[in-house]
Amino acid sequence: MNYAEESLRLHGEWEGKIEVIPRVPVRNKEELSLAYTPGVAQPCLEIQKDYDKSFTLTRRHNLVAVITDGTAVLGLGDIGPEAGMPVMEGKCALFKTFGDVDAFPLCIRSKDVDEIVRTIYLISGSFGGINLEDIAAPRCFEIERRLKELCDIPVFHDDQHGTAVVVAAALINALKVVKKDIGEIKTVINGAGSAGIAIARHLMNLGVRHMKLVDSVGILCEGRERMNPAKTEMARITNPEKVSGSLADAMKGTDVFIGVSAPYVVSQDMVRSMAADAILFPMANPVPEIEPDEALAAGAAIVGTGRSDHPNQINNVMCFPGLFRGALDVRARDINEEMKQAASRALAALVTDDELRTDYILPYAFDKRIGPAVAEAVAKAARDSGVARI
Repeated sequence: MNYAEESLRLHGEWEGKIEVIPRVPVRNKEELSLAYTPGVAQPCLEIQKDYDKSFTLTRRHNLVAVITDGTAVLGLGDIGPEAGMPVMEGKCALFKTFGDVDAFPLCIRSKDVDEIVRTIYLISGSFGGINLEDIAAPRCFEIERRLKELCDIPVFHDDQHGTAVVVAAALINALKVVKKDIGEIKTVINGAGSAGIAIARHLMNLGVRHMKLVDSVGILCEGRERMNPAKTEMARITNPEKVSGSLADAMKGTDVFIGVSAPYVVSQDMVRSMAADAILFPMANPVPEIEPDEALAAGAAIVGTGRSDHPNQINNVMCFPGLFRGALDVRARDINEEMKQAASRALAALVTDDELRTDYILPYAFDKRIGPAVAEAVAKAARDSGVARI
């Protein structure tokens, strides 16, 4: 199937992938008076007296805003907010399908951080959570940081943290297969944008100590020129040996390669230069940094990609529906590090030690256990870490 042509044809038929459907009947005078005026005045007054009732007397408790500025849409780049709408609608459909979370797409016509932050904050009272999507780095870091300070509901940039959660789950299980310790492995991440930096931070919080990040210029290293503030900070806390050089230099002797960058930037010689039983997650989409069969032929022990037509698919859909489900269920004020770590461990645990093998380190994306398992773990972590309201 030519997915591009068939998807375009179907989008023309669908005329949108989501719609709003009422949860209450409005078929007669009495039902109208209860759902709307005059009866609706009473819940309005109750919310005026008690803000928390906005979660119990409206659908806010289950509603997430999926928000973009259209500057980093899939692999298409800065195509504009309206052009990003099909992706936002698709994300909303996934929220409902995999987590029973109602989601609404919002595309903002601005690249100004202050405007975007202010806009989202002003509408945040209508939602139970904010999912930021396809916002270019480094602007996305500042937007998320400021919104987390301002809003009393979870703010989550899925391109960063959803990716990191699933990569971490895959790595936890891959390390079991090759019998390596997370604290001893050497890891290189190619791509130092939003996803690469978030993956690095998350893996370091889970115990990875030896980490290098590489961008199009080379290895991030303190003192290197041509780095934005986010890369400068990562250079400070990674690359403990303070080495410089190319991606090929970074990969020599490493145990793990993670790619969130560009097609075919990894050669078989680079794979051969890695440590024995190397793990590779080339996740550039739709074309990975190296084809899985080439990596395996060069000596890799385990390979995972973002694609569904290869084993070990690493897909954000395994994270964000269940993670938001758990956060909404306990009316969390935030999605914190404890909740993200819990999500990674819960996802990894769905593949038992007896089931683990080189081509099965994660459950399949349509495994119905994923959403509930992640939600339960996230809800518990929210309560344990003190960000749950209920």
